[in-house]
Amino acid sequence: MAPASQAGAGGMPIPVRLVVPWHNVNIMFERSGHSAPTQAARREAQQRADEIRAFRSELARLASEGVLVLDASRRAALDAHHDALLAGYAREFDIDRDVRARQLSLGMKVASFLGALALAASVFFLFYQFWGRFGEAAQVAILVMASLATLGLTVWMQGRDASGYFTKLAALVAFACFVLNIAMLGAIFNIAPSDKALLPWAAFAFLLAYACDLRLLLGAGILCVAGFVAARVGTWGGIYWLSAGERPENFFVAAVLLLAIPRIALHRRYPGFESIYRVSGLLAFFIPALVLSNWGGASYLDADVGTIEGGYQLAGFAGAALAIFVGARRDWHDMVNTGVTFFVVFLYTKFFDWWWDALPKYLFFLVLGLAAVLILLVLRRLRGVLAHAGRVGDGGRP
Repeated sequence: MAPASQAGAGGMPIPVRLVVPWHNVNIMFERSGHSAPTQAARREAQQRADEIRAFRSELARLASEGVLVLDASRRAALDAHHDALLAGYAREFDIDRDVRARQLSLGMKVASFLGALALAASVFFLFYQFWGRFGEAAQVAILVMASLATLGLTVWMQGRDASGYFTKLAALVAFACFVLNIAMLGAIFNIAPSDKALLPWAAFAFLLAYACDLRLLLGAGILCVAGFVAARVGTWGGIYWLSAGERPENFFVAAVLLLAIPRIALHRRYPGFESIYRVSGLLAFFIPALVLSNWGGASYLDADVGTIEGGYQLAGFAGAALAIFVGARRDWHDMVNTGVTFFVVFLYTKFFDWWWDALPKYLFFLVLGLAAVLILLVLRRLRGVLAHAGRVGDGGRP
């Protein structure tokens, strides 16, 4: 706590005591040899650094308005403490200390992703360029060694890369080598293509995602799982597994599974993973529903095509509205944004079906604009209702 001055009646300063309510940031990691901190610890350090910058900005604004002014010694001590924290975080966690550093970090993330794609493509074409020159035993050995080497490189890099960019690059290359390994081993031994190959791909992607805290590989694993579940459902329905996409309803089971995972398994150590599961589950529902709302003949249902399309249109609107409501109640911004996006897509699709040929184009787009305004008003009203409910739940506190 630090004494400060606050303007009172007549402009006279009134002594007050400033309590800086920093939460106790739990940044813990084992540091042995050259081991690097975890991504979770780095995120906590980055969050604390962002809070320090925000606190400094607000403190400067309060001082300029004469509301809260720290004396020089206390302000110097506070600045020195924050500077020491930021310097330590920058040294140990490679955080972004200011806005310019954050912009450069975004560029580094893009470069890391593009570099991983390029290296994976390079491995793929390198294999096919010289593949025919090796015997069967050499081919198998090369495939196995490539997967093990890239996995070992990922583990080694994770222990030394504080930023995580090079770890992400190595992990993506390792996943590409593993996918290539399974596919080409099947070709070498003349194994018929099967949806079962999606399971080891998904397992390896999840292993790297949770071990290295990589959201991109989590998405790859989710995609493999959704494809496998859809293929299994299609096979049970009498469809060849590669044709499972011809029946979009095959993906509904995967949607339920993906939406249930965040409720079953907690991901406190992996911020952002629950959001990826929720969005993936919503996409696995909304995209097939959107397809079936326009091409009802692809449905398993033995009913009139118009009835099927109308039913899936209603299901799309109801699902989007439910996603918006639940996401707003639970403060899941990803679910709200996904629900709003597909509600608008379903609505505009219906407008196109109803009025594109019947109305002049200027009037058609005017209707679209008015619909957008109406959606904004409804969402604004919903936000106000939820904010009021939150204040009531907090005992009337603003």
